[in-house]
Amino acid sequence: MDNQTQYVLQVADLQVRYGNVQAVKSVSFGVKPGEIFGLLGPNGAGKTSTLSAIEGLLTPNAGTITVDGYNITSHPLHARASMGVQLQANSFQAELTITEIVQLYAGIYGVSLNNAALQQMLDRIGLADAANRRYGQLSGGQQQRVSLLIAIVHDPKLVLLDEPTTGLDPQSRRALWERIEALRTQGHGILLTTHSMEEAESVCDRIAIIDHGSIIATDTPEALIERHRHDAEVIAVSRKGRITLEDVFIGLTGTSVRA
Repeated sequence: MDNQTQYVLQVADLQVRYGNVQAVKSVSFGVKPGEIFGLLGPNGAGKTSTLSAIEGLLTPNAGTITVDGYNITSHPLHARASMGVQLQANSFQAELTITEIVQLYAGIYGVSLNNAALQQMLDRIGLADAANRRYGQLSGGQQQRVSLLIAIVHDPKLVLLDEPTTGLDPQSRRALWERIEALRTQGHGILLTTHSMEEAESVCDRIAIIDHGSIIATDTPEALIERHRHDAEVIAVSRKGRITLEDVFIGLTGTSVRA
């Protein structure tokens, strides 16, 4: 990565240790504006530790993380202000309406929202008709869209999506994919983690596979499939008559179930 201005997120030689255990080993990758970048790995592979370091929730033992040109260690407030995070679970108050939640978080971020701007944001995410519904009354898909809206209410350069479609039905999952792809067209850089290979193959421009704390492959889903389609390990796990990203993932990371 010679020109870090190309990247809204740049991770270089990241290392994270917990006592004697090295959870992340010299991980490097970058996410460009207008790109959906998937970080894939089995349980315990180092994804969560990498994300936590990017979010500023833990201090890495070595390496650098830069968000929109700001080093997360030396300029943490600027770096965090340049990112939005959608977690797997959230704690929005069930009795608040969507409008109240959005206005609350807009205020926290110092974003001024008049009624027209709020309506435009809700329209864009497909929630205009539910604006006055209480959060606890929403479907799972609607709740995920609220969470996504809160992550982008301050128009961050980088959006982190941690398994955003877990637990959603196929219709809600596809609808959320469309919202995520719309963020790409608006120039946001998106870092997405998922256990769904179908999701990664469908929405990600590039992916990195992490295992045992190290990046073992990085490329477009199509290129990874083409590169490994003749690997004996990949062919051995193929079950669909054609090589898929899931076959490549299991061929590279092994068939053992992780805790």
